[in-house]
Amino acid sequence: MSARGATQTMTHKRLRACLVVVLAVLVMFGLRLFQIQGIDSQAFAALATERGTDTVVVPAPRGSITDRNGIELAANVEGITLTADPTMTTADAPQIAAVLTGVFDDLDYFAVVKKLRTPKSRYVVLVKQAPATRAQKALDRLKEKGLVGVFSDSAPIRTYPGGALAANLVGYLNAQGEGVAGLERTYDDQLQGEDGRMTYEVAPSGQRIPQADTTVDEMVPGRDVVTTIDRDLQWYADQRLADGVRSSSADWGLAITMDVTNGELVQLSQYPSFDPDTRTGMTEKNTVARAWQTVYEPGSVIKTLTMAALADQGLVSADTKIKVPGSMTIDGFNISDYWDHGTIKLTAAGVIAQSSNMGTIVASQQMKSSTLHSYLSKFGLGAKTGVGLPGESKGILVPAERWSRSQAATVTFGQGVSVTALQMVKAVGAIANGGVAVEPTVVSGLKAADGSVEKPARPKGQRVVSQQAAKQVTRMMEAVTADDGTAPAAQIEGYRVAGKTGTAWRVNPETGRYVRGQNTVSFMGFAPADNPRFVTYVVLDNPVSSAGGGSTAAPVFQQVMSMALERFGIAPTGAKSPKVAQDW
Repeated sequence: MSARGATQTMTHKRLRACLVVVLAVLVMFGLRLFQIQGIDSQAFAALATERGTDTVVVPAPRGSITDRNGIELAANVEGITLTADPTMTTADAPQIAAVLTGVFDDLDYFAVVKKLRTPKSRYVVLVKQAPATRAQKALDRLKEKGLVGVFSDSAPIRTYPGGALAANLVGYLNAQGEGVAGLERTYDDQLQGEDGRMTYEVAPSGQRIPQADTTVDEMVPGRDVVTTIDRDLQWYADQRLADGVRSSSADWGLAITMDVTNGELVQLSQYPSFDPDTRTGMTEKNTVARAWQTVYEPGSVIKTLTMAALADQGLVSADTKIKVPGSMTIDGFNISDYWDHGTIKLTAAGVIAQSSNMGTIVASQQMKSSTLHSYLSKFGLGAKTGVGLPGESKGILVPAERWSRSQAATVTFGQGVSVTALQMVKAVGAIANGGVAVEPTVVSGLKAADGSVEKPARPKGQRVVSQQAAKQVTRMMEAVTADDGTAPAAQIEGYRVAGKTGTAWRVNPETGRYVRGQNTVSFMGFAPADNPRFVTYVVLDNPVSSAGGGSTAAPVFQQVMSMALERFGIAPTGAKSPKVAQDW
């Protein structure tokens, strides 16, 4: 074969080989295309979408907590969290740290440098939830110096405009932004709302593609919690209570005011308290909500409930004559009044006006212990009030069948039974409300972003004693604030005031024993007595040894109740309390 023929033969073989290779490649691509478009089309489409999209969480703003007039007690302000990419900041860490610590005094320079040089990381938090103005100042300075690698994220800051005002009721958040106390905890789910999400297409560089498809799951803002608290009254009561605690050298104090017609708490003060805005004073003693979590023996305020039970049974009226002995010995215990006396003759009103333990025991001996226990239960002792606040205590009301003879006697005047302040407000509030107990409430509604308000269901009041029995006890309580009663300091010019002092031995929580010389004193009252609107309760724990409810708690009551009547426009009735005989 000639050389030319051999060359042509080789050329044809190469062409055939190339053709086979090309056909094989085309078949392979065709099969792969069939697999992608036919068999695995959805999976690959999803993968392509995932690799070409980015999702951003759109945080829902936390709802506010407001007073009854819409004034914010807890709110959000604009904040910024500063972060860094250490792969970009390692070289300039000292210069960046110098700028940041120059703006934020509380930052540690060396700690910031360490964060900026974090190995194998592209994300570190430098400053969490900084005020927007300060954060922007730091960013501007970094930009001026040409320092890169520090970024900003929106991070709203929870703020409490009133500082310590109603702090134990409002509560506070933890570092994760979750409510851990008060209303912040009770209504955490409603306040948080629901975060949204925005998904959009991005280029291989990570930049968002303009005008590309975007999917948005709308966020739902948290709802506002509208309370029944009046901010101005709350502020005033806070100041007066603090004055009362300091002047009496008490360990702590409470002041609570409730609208007896509907159970709305319009003021709830505690001292000492704490400031959730600055985080000062946040000790275990200050953050506990004493109004519904702390239990104590109420002392003589409970005499009003004992007398209400007796009056409802038709056993006493304000004028009932009672022969009161100087003392009694029951189960080996000597029981007497706070003042020395022989046998005296008091009316039921006189027993309440002079706060006689002995007179209360004598009157209550007409009634079985089981009957008294039943009334105390109906008044709400031994059970939660229904206010719905976290950590509420039920108090301690031992079943009547377990009462000794001495306990059956002391329970009538407030020893041997433990309560919360809110329980006592509900109980005496029933007397002020014509014998009908209403559950205390502190929230009037949940307000959505569109302005709609969801109002919680309000349970019907429960009749505890008859209206006539409530009137009789009111007459007795008006004698307490008379010039010859135990609390004339509770008088309010132009108004009839019904009240009752309370003094009880303190119980050592560690030993369970009474501490001689240490008392919990209080004053409970309502006004106007002839048409009651508000009941106010003031409690002072462990004041100076000579202090009593009439001299320490009653003046605070007088100031707070006067403000409440003025604030809500309750006009003076001008009527004078009827003269009730205290002895016979």
